[in-house]
Amino acid sequence: MVVETDAAGGPALPLAVSVGEPAGIGAEIVARAFERRTDASVPPFYLLADPDFVFSRLARARIAVRVETTTPEEAADCFARALPVVPLTARMGDRPGRPDPADARAVVEAIETAVRHVAEGRASGLVTAPIQKASLYAAGFDHPGHTEFLGALAERHFPGEPAEPVMMLAGPELSTVPVTVHIPLKDVPRALTAERIVTVGRIVARDLARRFGLEAPRLALAGLNPHAGEDGTMGTEDRDVIAPAVAALVAEGIRATGPHPADTLFHARARAGYDVVLAMYHDQALIPVKTIAFDETVNVTLGLPFVRTSPDHGTALDIAGKDVARPDSLIAALRLAGRMAAVS
Repeated sequence: MVVETDAAGGPALPLAVSVGEPAGIGAEIVARAFERRTDASVPPFYLLADPDFVFSRLARARIAVRVETTTPEEAADCFARALPVVPLTARMGDRPGRPDPADARAVVEAIETAVRHVAEGRASGLVTAPIQKASLYAAGFDHPGHTEFLGALAERHFPGEPAEPVMMLAGPELSTVPVTVHIPLKDVPRALTAERIVTVGRIVARDLARRFGLEAPRLALAGLNPHAGEDGTMGTEDRDVIAPAVAALVAEGIRATGPHPADTLFHARARAGYDVVLAMYHDQALIPVKTIAFDETVNVTLGLPFVRTSPDHGTALDIAGKDVARPDSLIAALRLAGRMAAVS
């Protein structure tokens, strides 16, 4: 699937951007994305953060961007002249490269507020800057990651609407979905069931049609074992779990093929035959897509009743506060969220 991220004719409402880990590069790449709003076709957005932290970090990094505190309703007008910041109630410390669990309350508040604003019709979608999970865990955060937390928030703020989050990494040349995500590799075979694969396949097919405008998305399923198991001689999961799941998806009218040997699934000629790969575990999905287009790939959460995208990189603590982080992936996330919100 070729992901076009041009937001021309995008949503009337601004996007809500959560600031992410204060010790990381979130505020810096947001400011640099704002600077490029015209030449990069960035749709209007506002940043959910502690304004004092934003002022401090941009001054420290010597980023000369005008900042104004505002409301979601005023953000689109403000966007023409200044970076709109909608204040949080919690404070954030400006400690580049040094995460502090004391900031966890503000990080979580930014994400929760963004989802609530979308539910209230004050924002068209959510773009999240990277979080530092270890700091959140130290403060009592009990979700494996962003994706799972957003699923819980969807159930709270969109009652009665289905919410089963599925991670997709969407790039200009390759898009992938990990069927199992944040679990140890040794646990993958046990977690990999035909039912899980079919559920993920249904969500991917539905949302590629609903959010991306693909009438009949083509799903290629990667094998788990070398050579897709060689008919059970190198592991039985491909024959006994993945192949029946592919047959079930096809029986439902979904264009699915596989299991395909993963070592020949990601080269250019193979990519022409599908729109998305369903990979069986985290690194099988993320390594190829990040290798091909690290700076342009976007993390998209499918299966939610709202639009959510994110850069595909982490908090980059080692370069925080130095104004050397590239905003390309965040810009791609903003543009794609704008396009998805306009399609939905």
